[in-house]
Amino acid sequence: MKAIGFKTSLPITEKESFIEFETQKPVPGARDLLVKIDAISVNPVDFKIRQNSAKDTVLETPKIIGWDAVGIVQAVGEKVTLFEVGDLVYYAGDITKQGSNAEYQIIDERIVGRKPKSLSIEEAAVIPLTALTAWEILFDRIRISAERDKGKSILIIGGAGGVGSIAIQLAKKIAGLTVIATASRPETIDWCKKQGADYVVDHKNLISAVREAGFEHVDFILDFVDTNAYWDIMTELIKPQGHIASITGSSNPIALNSLKSKSVSFSWELMYTRSMFQTDDMIEQHHILNKVADLLDEGILKTTLNQTLNGLTVENLKKAHELLESGRTIGKIAIKF
Repeated sequence: MKAIGFKTSLPITEKESFIEFETQKPVPGARDLLVKIDAISVNPVDFKIRQNSAKDTVLETPKIIGWDAVGIVQAVGEKVTLFEVGDLVYYAGDITKQGSNAEYQIIDERIVGRKPKSLSIEEAAVIPLTALTAWEILFDRIRISAERDKGKSILIIGGAGGVGSIAIQLAKKIAGLTVIATASRPETIDWCKKQGADYVVDHKNLISAVREAGFEHVDFILDFVDTNAYWDIMTELIKPQGHIASITGSSNPIALNSLKSKSVSFSWELMYTRSMFQTDDMIEQHHILNKVADLLDEGILKTTLNQTLNGLTVENLKKAHELLESGRTIGKIAIKF
C-alpha cells in the first residue's frame, strides 16, 4: 500500500519532512478492523509528533502518523463483534500504533464509530479526535450534567480551533451551558458565534474582557491553548468550587496550591488514554462516536470542516502541517484521498 511518513524530525519546509513510500498492507489482530481510508484530517498532535518523535535520529522504517480517518471496513479480526466488512466508519486512532496517513490502517473496533450518514467523508473525517476530546473533557473529566449544571457558565480558551469549535457546540447544545469563547480576529469571532458561543471575548486581555461581558467569575474553564500562559488568569476567573480542565500539557510545574482557597478542581484530558492503557472502559469511545454521529445526523451538531485538500500526497500533508503550525487555522482541515 501507499503511505506517507518520515524517517527523521525535520522542519516542514524541508524536502524530506514527509516522504512517500510503499509498505505491506497491515493484517488485523483479533479485535482489529482493516480499514481502507477515504479521508483524513490533521490535528496539532500530528505536527507535534512529527517535530519530536525522531529528533537526532534516522528511523529504519518511516513512521506513519495521522489521527482521524473515515473509511470502509475491508476485513475484521476473529473476535470483532461491532462491525462487518463493508461498514463505513470513522475514528481518531491510537497514538501507540501506525497512523492514518496511508491507504489502509488497522484499528481496534472499541475506538471506532459508525460514520455519520448525513455527512460527506471529508465532513466526517474532521470530527473524531476533537469530538472525543471535547466530550471527554466536559462529561468524563469535569462530569458536567445537563440536569444539574444547565445555565452555568463555561469559558473556552481557544474557541475557533478544532477542539474549541466542537466543545462550544457540545457545551451549548448538549450541556445547556452559557458559553464564553476566546477569539480576537473578525473571522474567528464570527466562527465562534456560528458554533453557538453566547459571548466571544479577546484572549489578549482576558480577565477584563470576561468581566466586561458580565461575568465576575465562571463555573468552568477549558484550556485548549497553553496551560502555563493562562494559569494565573484561570485561577482568578474560576468560581469557588469550580473546575478547570486542560488538554495542552505543561512545560513547567503547575501551581495547584493557588486553587486551594477556592476548593477548585483541576483535570487533564488526553483522548489517547483509553487506547494507550487499554482501560476497562475503552469501548466508551465507540459509544461516544456513535452518539456524536447521531447528533450530527439529527442536525444538533454540525461539522467543523473549514478546508479540504484533495489527494494523499506529500504536498498536501506539508501544506496541512504548515497551516496548523501557523496557529491561525479556523476549524478543521481534511484531506480527501
